[in-house]
Amino acid sequence: MSRPPHPAASRRSAAKPSIRRVAKVAPAEPRLLLMNKPFDVLTQFNDEQGRATLKDFVEVPGVYPAGRLDRDSEGLLLLTNDGGLQARIADPKHKLAKTYWVQVEGEPNEAQLQQLRDGVQLNDGPTLPAEARRLEAPQLWPRNPPVRFRKSIPTSWLELVIREGRNRQVRRMTAAVGLPTLRLVRVRIGPFSLEDLQPGQWREVPAELN
Repeated sequence: MSRPPHPAASRRSAAKPSIRRVAKVAPAEPRLLLMNKPFDVLTQFNDEQGRATLKDFVEVPGVYPAGRLDRDSEGLLLLTNDGGLQARIADPKHKLAKTYWVQVEGEPNEAQLQQLRDGVQLNDGPTLPAEARRLEAPQLWPRNPPVRFRKSIPTSWLELVIREGRNRQVRRMTAAVGLPTLRLVRVRIGPFSLEDLQPGQWREVPAELN
């Protein structure tokens, strides 16, 4: 005749937790989108005040901006669902070059351009040296609403390449050398360029950063 189980053994058996097997979910395939952000659009997907956001143009789930572009600036914005890639693009420590076409009030002289190249003293410290040159007026889409000019003051275009990401940095740099920015368009981030994208359009590229 078999013995009844010892009470302590019964308690140990009853206390043993059951093992739940959780199915592994495959990570989402990395994605990278290049977008031409229009003027007056926020670099986010929601806004409690009802202003235009990326949601009005991009219906791809799970992607978010890699870096920012001011509401009153236009041009290239990168979006990804990959946190590592987002950090490599957005983190200033990687010093990824960003190229801007800047319409300024006034006609820059060589001394002002050299100031931008050497680095400009701002209220949060000096900037790193930038690449700066005059630019023939580029063929761009009309801005909506149009830029407000002062008829008595000429305007010019510059190409600026910076490797930092301070708040409103390009506008502050040009203002510091006496050339207020009227229109600001980002055309390149590292190896990625705007090319023929029109405002609000986007295209997908391989999620790689060499």
